[in-house]
Amino acid sequence: MKQKYDVVVVGAGPGGSITAKTCAEAGLDVLLIEKRQEIGDPVRCAEGVAKDALIRHIQPDKRWIAAEVNGSKIIAPDGTEIKMSEEASGGKAGYTLERKIFDRVLAQQAAMAGAEVMVKTRATGLLRNNGCITGINAMYMGETHEIKADIVIGADGVESKVGRWGGIDTSLKPIDIDTCAQFLVSNIEAGEYSKFFLGEKYTPGGYVWIFPKGPHTANVGLGILGSKCGNIRPITLLENFMKNHLPEGKIIEMVVGGVPVGGPIKQTVADGLILVGDAARQSDPLTGGGIINAMDAGKIAAEVCIKAKEKGDYSVRTLNEYENRWRATIGKELNKSLKVKNLLLKLSDEQLNQLAHSLSEIDTSKMELPKMIMILFKRNPKLLWELRTLFI
Repeated sequence: MKQKYDVVVVGAGPGGSITAKTCAEAGLDVLLIEKRQEIGDPVRCAEGVAKDALIRHIQPDKRWIAAEVNGSKIIAPDGTEIKMSEEASGGKAGYTLERKIFDRVLAQQAAMAGAEVMVKTRATGLLRNNGCITGINAMYMGETHEIKADIVIGADGVESKVGRWGGIDTSLKPIDIDTCAQFLVSNIEAGEYSKFFLGEKYTPGGYVWIFPKGPHTANVGLGILGSKCGNIRPITLLENFMKNHLPEGKIIEMVVGGVPVGGPIKQTVADGLILVGDAARQSDPLTGGGIINAMDAGKIAAEVCIKAKEKGDYSVRTLNEYENRWRATIGKELNKSLKVKNLLLKLSDEQLNQLAHSLSEIDTSKMELPKMIMILFKRNPKLLWELRTLFI
């Protein structure tokens, strides 16, 4: 490591790697650090992404595509299915990734673009000069280092410390986070659709997912809203789901973690600092998905870093362009998802069944998600009255 860079990116997930790559391609001197010794491991998500959204950043490669899905199925508590094709799934269907490979490829692309990549390197604090952030303190192989930078990118995930060190409120209330558990399950017929099981019957304040990873393998997981956890263990609920729905399944891997689902935080920039991805709470409050949002935000962050370097100004005044751009795009969708999530939390299993039944005579397989929600609203206005602003 050198003592000075234009940009230091903390966290080599998709958002961090896209930021590092884009900055390096523009000729900026970039350091990308990752606290773990292996990028992409452990996997802490269901690994599903939309095809079109992914192609904006990288061309698909069979090395890191575990499965291609034809769409999604939403299953109500009584078993009623709502089937949506890939096109009708609002871009939510497409590929199930092998994140252990995918994340490494993104980091490799950043390195090939000129970024320096350091694993097993942990940020331990921020450097400051006259109140402005000027770099990081880092620990590498037991040794401490001061690394100066014009801009620090916090892409260090849901447990982000960079934002907190920078004076940004990144705290999460129990209602703002899902506690998740996931099994990689073999010896099952995974099918060609991603499946989402809704209702308290399965898990309080969340859902169960099955994402195919090949003919006989799938990611099977669930999330529990923190405010509804109590003494409930996600692993226990997931084991019960396996017994009832996939009794022949063989668990070959297990991961646990948290996903922010409370919507964006109020501030994602400071003097010399930008937050990206889960560190900025940019994951979807309804689905928990965050890969594409992190990559999109990382691209915007990099473009703002490039402009800041040209101007020689790394203050909030310049970096606020990032704030404005991502909130005008990603942020709008997150706010819509938050409204839907907050309403769904109020619905009982019987009411969820009612919504599913109201679509029983409609072919939803080719219907786009916004149109489906509008039909649901028209057929269940009292139940979904809080969503009326989505159609204005």
